[in-house]
Amino acid sequence: MFRHFTFKRLIIISGACVLLAGMMMPLAVFAQTVSGASHAKGFSLFGNAKFVKPGNHSARAVLLESSNTEAPGYSGIDFKVPARLTFANVQTLSTDYDFTINSCGGGAPRFQINIAGVSAFVYIGPPPNYTGCPMHVWTNSGNLVSPTSFVDTSQLPGGTFYDTFASADLKYGSDAVTGIQLVVDGAFFFTNGQQDVRVDNVMINAKTYRF
Repeated sequence: MFRHFTFKRLIIISGACVLLAGMMMPLAVFAQTVSGASHAKGFSLFGNAKFVKPGNHSARAVLLESSNTEAPGYSGIDFKVPARLTFANVQTLSTDYDFTINSCGGGAPRFQINIAGVSAFVYIGPPPNYTGCPMHVWTNSGNLVSPTSFVDTSQLPGGTFYDTFASADLKYGSDAVTGIQLVVDGAFFFTNGQQDVRVDNVMINAKTYRF
């Protein structure tokens, strides 16, 4: 089982200084499978996620929607992880994405790495604000798991918002990973209360998911 968290950040810009602060608020526990997806294929969809056509050089993609007016207000993909996967074993996280309404922001999209009932968060978009992703064009995130890449470990013991994977591996490398999700829930961040993005070719370690 995994938990869903809404990302709320206050952005203060003063000259070259950018401060992100806030907290992750528990919103719901979800395990809903929709659109016929199942873990038999290595993944399942939840929330408002749905299959759409076409994908990026493939037959279809997954549309992840977040809306302030359409329940449950979030969506995502839950990926089945192999037995005995540890945090240090997570070496690659990437996806192709195409924003159709608004952009990255509000802590979404993000990968969630589940450890002992909480999560480490890997945000998509340029740090430190994780905003300003291009719209209406397929873009690849690149591998978000490098020694110097940021990972938000603030829910874990001794963690911090701007942790690096090199540092996190020293603290949590042997911890068991119980799940990995790709989540969108940042509608609150935008004035029209909507955030939609298509995703395809999601890569987790050596496995690429083409939907």
